[in-house]
Amino acid sequence: MHPIIILWSTPRTTSTAFEWMMRMRGDMACFHEPFGEAWYKGDDAMWPRLTSDSPRVTGLTRAMVVDRMGRAALERPVFSKDMPHYIMDIGDGAFIERYVHSFLIRDPMKAIPSIAKRAPEWGLDEYGFAEHREFFDRVADNLGTPPPVIDSDDLLEDPHGIVAAWCRAVGVPFLPEALSWEPGARPDVGWYDDGSWHDVLAQSDGLKPQPRRYSTMERASAEVRAVVEMAMPHYQHLYQHCLSPEGVPA
Repeated sequence: MHPIIILWSTPRTTSTAFEWMMRMRGDMACFHEPFGEAWYKGDDAMWPRLTSDSPRVTGLTRAMVVDRMGRAALERPVFSKDMPHYIMDIGDGAFIERYVHSFLIRDPMKAIPSIAKRAPEWGLDEYGFAEHREFFDRVADNLGTPPPVIDSDDLLEDPHGIVAAWCRAVGVPFLPEALSWEPGARPDVGWYDDGSWHDVLAQSDGLKPQPRRYSTMERASAEVRAVVEMAMPHYQHLYQHCLSPEGVPA
């Protein structure tokens, strides 16, 4: 059995660009939020705004996702990007021990306004910040050491250094050529809303160094401010474990 590596994120964290970089490697079977698809559309869907008219995928369950990734790992290493609020009810010790875990975070003052702009109807149970922290703590308690964490701003400021550090932490070779790709449609990551959230990725040509940007809440609505206030302690809890380019918590 080859390893199954999961990057656990919250929405709007550069996570799909990271996933695309992993797809560019060519040495792994890659999955795009498979637990999320089951949570939204499967037979055991748990999406809180589910209605009789919601899109569904007959036969899809989270147990099936576990089986599919396990079968893929018989052939080669597996990478998946997903979000912990999709698996909190099944994410016990046995689940944790199946996988190699890592976490991606982003400053809520940047992530949450971006989410609210695209999905103003979302409730707190779709943001997933509290679950992100809780599952991080579960993994740390189960393994006896915190799993590796990377911050989106650090990643964009120094893609080469942060990806190399992450690769060392999860036990895979660093392939710098995977940080570049050709712009184009990304149907492999389009099960949610036909991929409309990934328009920036479709136009990008890789993970390239970007100056660090800073955000304030001066123009944010009261609703956005409230969500940021809720999310910030969870982000800060994980941030203290972030990898530096040297591969150790900063």
